[in-house]
Amino acid sequence: MVSLKDDPEIAAGPRGLPRVVDIAQAAGVSTATVDRVLNNRPGVRAATVQRVLKAAAALDYLPDGDLYAAAGQKPMRLSFLLPAGNNRFLTGLGEMIRRADSMLAPHGVKAQVEFIKSFNPDLLARSLFQHGRRADGVAFMALEHPAVREAVDALADRNVPSVTLISDILNCRRAGYVGLDNRAAGRTAGYLIARFLKHRPAKVAMIAGSLSYRAHEDREMGFLHVLKEIAPDIEVVGLREGHDDEGKSYRQTRMLLGLHPDLAGVYNIGGGAEGVARALKETRREREMVFIGHGLTTETRGLLIDGALDAVITQDPRNTLSACVGIFTNLRAGRPAMQAVESPRAEVIFRENLPKNMLPDE
Repeated sequence: MVSLKDDPEIAAGPRGLPRVVDIAQAAGVSTATVDRVLNNRPGVRAATVQRVLKAAAALDYLPDGDLYAAAGQKPMRLSFLLPAGNNRFLTGLGEMIRRADSMLAPHGVKAQVEFIKSFNPDLLARSLFQHGRRADGVAFMALEHPAVREAVDALADRNVPSVTLISDILNCRRAGYVGLDNRAAGRTAGYLIARFLKHRPAKVAMIAGSLSYRAHEDREMGFLHVLKEIAPDIEVVGLREGHDDEGKSYRQTRMLLGLHPDLAGVYNIGGGAEGVARALKETRREREMVFIGHGLTTETRGLLIDGALDAVITQDPRNTLSACVGIFTNLRAGRPAMQAVESPRAEVIFRENLPKNMLPDE
């Protein structure tokens, strides 16, 4: 407990350390307000409490781990709902969140992760309702469906904010979105394929996880539009859904290769890259086909190294988690949801620029 004794204007620790008056100046409040916050007394607005604690932490007056104890706040309980299945990037993201206790503790956050059967909007909606009863906020990978919108709006009615991850949903009261500009990601993939193929006449195909994800639909649109603009001689001969599953993606790729023996490129919009690569290797096409995918994982890293995969469009999962926590922390403090929150950036990874520490399972 902090005591200001006789004169709050000069209260301080050992000579040279920050004083309460320094915290007051940094936070733009009176020293009496600082006294009330640090001693957990009533009468200070939540947003002001957060500003004082942030100033105290920045000046090393109060250790980060004591911030929420000083404020008398319980840890914020966040639920992360991610699709179950074989998408290694999403699985790795969920496991990273489960291991992030030490990172989240200074922010007063406790995180829970649940993997839900993929591509099932009714099950996702039920999970949103269930977690909304016991969590202070819910982050989830959205499916475009009325039941999901209804669940998001119901949570908002109960003052439980929700944030969409990776794939967004519109026309509902979600608090924010954390993910790539997926239209731009699809355009990037189209640009890369056009450059690899030197804009010559050729056939290419797409394999999506599911177009019930807005992210995959937006990537498809971006891919088609940029090819029409810069490489009109490249023909897109098919879009198949692989449901982020290695086996299904393998079968869809084999079918495309059978129908189009002169196929020159594949854009894998979601997961299941290992299945696409297996089909290319079995038909001895991995060296001549252009293959662009999404999500840097241990598996896609290996495919880049052996040359089956030409490029991966990805985002740093740690930045995804940080942005989520930033949104929920802002809302708890009464600030705008996206204030000072940096959106994840798309990165294009080739064999020659592979990072050493950007995998979700590291």
